[in-house]
Amino acid sequence: MTSPVSEPVVHELVELLSLERLEDNLFRGQSRDIGTKYVFGGQVLGQALSAAQATMKEPRGAHSLHAYFLRAGDIAAPIVYQIDRTRDGGTFSVRRITAIQHGQVIFFMAASFQGDEDGGQHQLSMPEVPKPEDITPAPAVPEHVMATLPTKVQRWLSRKGPFEFRHVYPRDELNPPKRPPFQQFWFRLTDRVGDAPELHRALLAYASDFHLLGTATFPHGISYYQPNVQMASLDHALWFHRPFRADDWLLYSIDSPSAQDARGLARGQIFDRHGHLVASTAQEGLIRVVSNAEIAQHVPAKD
Repeated sequence: MTSPVSEPVVHELVELLSLERLEDNLFRGQSRDIGTKYVFGGQVLGQALSAAQATMKEPRGAHSLHAYFLRAGDIAAPIVYQIDRTRDGGTFSVRRITAIQHGQVIFFMAASFQGDEDGGQHQLSMPEVPKPEDITPAPAVPEHVMATLPTKVQRWLSRKGPFEFRHVYPRDELNPPKRPPFQQFWFRLTDRVGDAPELHRALLAYASDFHLLGTATFPHGISYYQPNVQMASLDHALWFHRPFRADDWLLYSIDSPSAQDARGLARGQIFDRHGHLVASTAQEGLIRVVSNAEIAQHVPAKD
């Protein structure tokens, strides 16, 4: 899966998704601290898909995955992925992937693969939004503001990540206003990578976790950066529809139809710049607003 790239952060991500094979159905992936408190959910999604793809003996591409996050991942430790080759049929293959860390299951996923077939096609139209070139990149957080933020948040906001984002309707996440639960943004890998479709699917699985659940916070005027807000992904679904490249601009159009019982639901559609619907997503996550006393007691985001 590796390919020569000039951007160090992109090279690091490609390496992160290139797992060490321990046995036929057993893989090990490293973890990276990108400024989140625990392992970024997109990392586990991308690595689990990479592991499953490595067990395909026939040229079949992933068309869907359904995952559950069970425990917070430890950034300082590797993750072992165990693959169950559930089925290899005439056209479809199914894999079950279990992620293990410190002897405990932290995540599991089912992924389905299909060989090429012809059939009828239709899709919803891409929203009418400005082109990415017409959107000004977000300015850096001022130094005097950055200095007031927790160290983890500073690392998240100041690091140069492997993906570039351009929001159609930017929101101040440090002082979030209340607004309807919709957003669109363009994103792309910051450097070119190889042509392998498996690599681009793993990269999209990684990126699909960015900003998805956050859409469910919009009507409530809160954000992940606030110390009294606890958020964690509970599940994640991703469907691949059409070929794409993660290093070309993609539009992520997201809405959140409901939030209740400390959970929010978000749905997304991902289009290429030519208007082709290339993937769809859905995620439910935990969204808690806690008291100062609970913050002092270090109440975990998941229990």
